[in-house]
Formats: sequence, structure tokens, C-alpha cells
Amino acid sequence: MGLMFFGGVMNLYWVAGLALFVLFERTVPAGHWLGYATGVALLVWGAGMLALAF
Repeated sequence: MGLMFFGGVMNLYWVAGLALFVLFERTVPAGHWLGYATGVALLVWGAGMLALAF
């Protein structure tokens, strides 16, 4: 909820994107795997950003 509030303050498109993600995660039969895959992708992206910063 805090992320949605922060995104709503910054940009309405982020809120819509997060709402669609949550909708897909809740309605798709294997939605928990979507959450895991997104988490792994964000971790890899963050590690890559951190590695490029130095």
C-alpha cells in the first residue's frame, strides 16, 4: 500500500501498472510464480545497477 501511495504521488501510470501487476498475480492460476519471477528480475536488475555504479 505504501508503494502504491508513493507511486500515486509521483505518477498515475505507475499506480496503473502496479494495479495491473497485482491483478495478474491474483487472477492467473500460477500467479505466485509471476511474483517470484518479478522479484528475481528486480534483484538482478538492482545488482546490475549496483555493479555499474562502481
